[in-house]
Amino acid sequence: MKNANQNESPFGEIIYAYTRKQAVADGVQVDVSTTAKEAGIKFPVFITRGVFDAYVAVPEGVTGQDEAGRLWDIVWMLRFAIQRSHGHTDRLPVALYVRNDNRAAKLIKLVAVCSALDMDDPQPAITIMLPDED
Repeated sequence: MKNANQNESPFGEIIYAYTRKQAVADGVQVDVSTTAKEAGIKFPVFITRGVFDAYVAVPEGVTGQDEAGRLWDIVWMLRFAIQRSHGHTDRLPVALYVRNDNRAAKLIKLVAVCSALDMDDPQPAITIMLPDED
């Protein structure tokens, strides 16, 4: 016997949903799609607030750094990780060197995940996050 309501979820009624649009409006995620397009990435790209605060925002007192350049480095290394993957996964490691003080840069590791842009928009989008944010 068929279910009378074909649109009903097998998991039941949604109790609460937090959309990407809300996350961007709240500052939990940052839309970096414009920079990603400049780097040759076709999908919308977002970074988490944790990534932005730790690796895009320039720590006070650090010289020779700016947010645009630090963001470009992250997006460019995402592009490199995508090219290296040959498109066989929805989760990629992204590694790069970042200088958060006036000494030598340190290797950092991020994770890029490809999933739906939002709950009501299935087009692909990429989110770059800290490894423990997944």
